Parts: sequence; C-alpha cells; structure tokens
Amino acid sequence: MIASHILFPARPMLPSVLLAALAVLAFLLPPAPAPAQNLFSPAARVNDRVISQYELDQRIRFAQLLRAPGDPRKESLKALINERLQMQAAESMGITASDEMIQTGMEEFAARANLTADQFTQALAAGGVARETFRDFVRAGILWREVVRTRFGPRVQVSDAEVDRALALSASRTGGLRVLLSEIILPAPPQQAAEAQRLAERLSRITAFGTFAAAARQYSASASRATGGRLPWMPLANLPPRIRGQILALSPGEVTAPIPIPNGIALFQLRAIEETELPEPTNVTVEYARYLLSGNTPEALRREAARVAARADSCDDLYGLNKGRPEAALERIAQPLSQVPEDIAMELAKLDENEFSPPLQHRGGGVLLMLCARVPELPEEISRDDIRNQLLNQALAQYADGYLAQLRADAVIEVFGQ
Repeated sequence: MIASHILFPARPMLPSVLLAALAVLAFLLPPAPAPAQNLFSPAARVNDRVISQYELDQRIRFAQLLRAPGDPRKESLKALINERLQMQAAESMGITASDEMIQTGMEEFAARANLTADQFTQALAAGGVARETFRDFVRAGILWREVVRTRFGPRVQVSDAEVDRALALSASRTGGLRVLLSEIILPAPPQQAAEAQRLAERLSRITAFGTFAAAARQYSASASRATGGRLPWMPLANLPPRIRGQILALSPGEVTAPIPIPNGIALFQLRAIEETELPEPTNVTVEYARYLLSGNTPEALRREAARVAARADSCDDLYGLNKGRPEAALERIAQPLSQVPEDIAMELAKLDENEFSPPLQHRGGGVLLMLCARVPELPEEISRDDIRNQLLNQALAQYADGYLAQLRADAVIEVFGQ
C-alpha cells in the first residue's frame, strides 16, 4: 500500500534502488486506459469528503509506476481513504503545510531515486501521472507526520538502555533488500551455444511460476532443478552487480534476459522482493575456498564431495584434507564481489558461511566451493543518534497506526462502483 506515513524516516515505502528505475518504468508500462465513466464522479466518500474517480485512477497509475505491492485499485483506494481521514485530523488540530514544506517533501522523496523533484515529476508524467497527484500525496504525508508528532510526540521517550540494546542487535544484521529467485542454468559448450541461446531466449519470456519451475526441471543443469529451480531468500547484495541490476528491473514472475556464464547461460525468475531495515551494503568482500575433486564421473564426484563436506566444518579444515595432494588443488581467495567470476559468485550467493556448494564442473573435472566469510561494507557508521531516531519513529508509527484505525472506525465511509 502507498501510505502517507512513508514520510517517517524509519518506515520507507520502497527501496530507493527500485525508485531509481522509475524513469524507465514509466515508458515500459502500457498507456493509461481511458476511464469508462465521468472522471469527476465519486469513487468514495469519507465523512463529507469525496474521492473522485480521477483521483483514484491517478493513484492506481502512481502505484503501478512505483511497483507497490498488492492489488493496485484496492490498495490505492485504501490509501486515499486513509489520507482523507489524516487530512481531516490535521484540519481539526489547525495543522497546515506550507508550499515550501511541500516542495521540500517532494525533493526529499525524489532524492531517494537520485532525482530532483522536477525530474521525478517528468518521469511520472511520462507514465500518465500528474504533478498534482504527487504533490497531494506528499502533502498528505507531511500533514499526517505533523499530526502524529503533535499528538503523540510528548509521550515517546527512548532510554539509553533501549539504544544500547538496539545497537547490539544491529551489529549482527545485514539489512538492505532480499530477493526470492528461481534459476535455470543451461549448459552451453561451444558446439551447443547457438541452440542454448535460442532456448534461453524462449525461456526468458516466461511469466508464470509453474511454467518456469517445469522448465527448470526439464532443462537446468543446476542442483536446484530438483526443486523447480527455487532458491531460498538471499540478500540482494550477495548477487553479482550485473545480475543484481537485472533482478531489480523485474516484477514478480518476470525472467531476466539470458546471462552468459562460462560454458553456460543463466536465467533468473523473481518470485518476491522485500526490504529489510538497515542500509544496503555499498560493497561485499567474499572469502572462499576452491577444492578440486579427483572423481571422473558424476557419481564419483558426488561421493567425494560428500566425504569432504562430512570432514570439513570450516575453510581451515580443508588444509588438512589437502595433505598429500597438489598444493594447487586448494585455493583460498578473498575478493570484492564485483571481481568474482559470475558463475562462482552466483554459487556463493546461495551459501552461508562454512557451507559447501554442490560439486561443480571445472576444467573437465569437479570442484567444491566453500564460503569462508562474507564481509559487507556499510555506507556509514550507525550512530547512537541514528538508532535513537529510529526507535522514536518506530514508536510514533505504532501510535499512528492505532490512531488511524480509530479514525477509520469512527468515520462514515462509502465506496461506489463496486
């Protein structure tokens, strides 16, 4: 839902990195459909305030451009009803928003996509959303924020002990975005490259989860084929930068363009994406081990991989297992994720520390990968003041949710045309 309380810093509506694609999305969406009824007929009435069909159509389009979750019509109508209640509460308290406050709010919102307010509104206009729709959205958020701060701010206190606990918890969290993907890895040795590319282009047009899963079982060379290519949740920062960029351009169900990897082609379907609370790391350094396997058949490789995995609980244990073998059979590498070969980076993205990959093909033989460490670099140090402000905003947001529920319960709300 696109809710006005997104202007609270502790509760952002969408990842800023998704907003950055807005200018592109405006041109990818189909043209806004012509409404079948009078633009200014009422879509809903909240107490004595009307929400017009035009406002609802605009908000639906706005939600589509921002890729807001849920049914666009249902969530847009709910948001507009909430905003009417919020603005009525502001009026009853004598709270107003100046033109300067609204312009500043528009600039702050657009800055999440590294755009100015003018650039942001131009991108919206290309997708059929008027500047006034964006302005009204921001104005409602500002008014509601001031209502909540005025009404509940004096009640909220954050102790030093609460800050200490939050800091201790934040030290172990990665934050940013996480994604739920399915994969298909097509073998593409030189003699089969053209045929594999044609198949990959056909598979990249899939939009249904079941169809992609069936294709993964039929065509994929990855171990995930047994589960229809489905991978568990993983932080977006774990993925190679080029793949990360393609994933962010997808809606759930859509598939990346074919991604060349050594002797293969990768495709990824986005099943879900969600935001976590702390900032996205600016970079990730991975330390991993490559352990060469000596088996010469798939079954022999699986047996050897199982034996190694049973005897090694960490990367350090691999040195003991490698005694008596060529030194080059074990490599331990530390690299920024952006410098790791993409096929290796994708396997590492699926692993937790001290976990092994399945046996992989490598120079005519097999190799095991083990993730030794993953070190995210956060954009800035998290200070006590930052934590205190987050806790304050979380408490205010809880008060805001309760107050809005009360306003809805006390209101007379009529919805037309359903």
